[in-house]
Amino acid sequence: MAKQAALAGTRARVVLLSTGGTIASRRDEASGHTVASVAGAGLLAQIPSLAELAEIEIEDVGTAPSFDLTPAFGHGLAARIRHHLARPEIAGVVVTHGTDTMEETCYLVDLLVAAGKPVVFTGAQRAHDAAQPDGPGNLLDAVRVAGAEVARGLGVLLCFAGQIHAARDVTKLSTVALATFQSPGLGPLGEVDGEQVLIRRQPPARRHFAPMALAAEVALLRLYLGFDPRLVEAALALGAKGLVLEAFGRGNGPAALVPVVAQAVAAEIPVVICSRCLTGRVMPIYGKGGGRDLAEAGALFAGDLKGPKARLLLMVLLAEGLPLAEIRRQFAELAP
Repeated sequence: MAKQAALAGTRARVVLLSTGGTIASRRDEASGHTVASVAGAGLLAQIPSLAELAEIEIEDVGTAPSFDLTPAFGHGLAARIRHHLARPEIAGVVVTHGTDTMEETCYLVDLLVAAGKPVVFTGAQRAHDAAQPDGPGNLLDAVRVAGAEVARGLGVLLCFAGQIHAARDVTKLSTVALATFQSPGLGPLGEVDGEQVLIRRQPPARRHFAPMALAAEVALLRLYLGFDPRLVEAALALGAKGLVLEAFGRGNGPAALVPVVAQAVAAEIPVVICSRCLTGRVMPIYGKGGGRDLAEAGALFAGDLKGPKARLLLMVLLAEGLPLAEIRRQFAELAP
């Protein structure tokens, strides 16, 4: 049975961390470009009724497009979130963020923040000055979730178009659709239905880490028909300390890739295999360069975790200084 939030009560105190993105973007008449330029107060000004729902404390982290952000930004954002969640008067935190990389920053924060209070990412597909912006509705829903008791203990969430998703599972499917964020094969954790926050399932297993920085570079390469393994060699030559390969189907690649993977693993460089498919798990089954050969060469398999998030998980584990054997164990637990 779904858990349901109460319809009314004392206003929750919620921190809004504004980082930019389409929700904060408007057309610049001089250049003709749409750019992120609206601070947190401007976002709230579009939703006068929000004051009846929660007391909002604004912290403007920046006004950047998410396609220009980095893992280091996510690491610093996680520190600000931990700071606010440690304050007893704060019920939860909402982060407004661009949609292009929201799923990655959201998952990275989920790996780095252990508090049980809700942390909710949201944004928009339409700009702040669009004729029918979707940002105000998304932000209103996100604040409602951040203040809801039923959202506690679920990890970092992404709230968009009325749906609530787990950071690990969610991905952006459409360049323009308003309900762009989905959790393929799993579905959302819940939804916002008017004033109600409904939770229908629990998130997958989670662990938390506290690296001082995310310095190790991890390369993400997507395989394609005729993939040249020299691209993997080039990534290693450029100093990559880990590799994530979005392989075919169940986790397969060309036969010429196998010795390159074996060489990397022999040098204690972890190689993670994901699938380019939208849903389903990787599993070492096939020979002649397939997943079985890659596994025997030392590659580890990341279950249904997709490439961009497997890269972040590997970056965090490397930043923790874990040996290859422990990295294997962590992937087996977090990406079964």
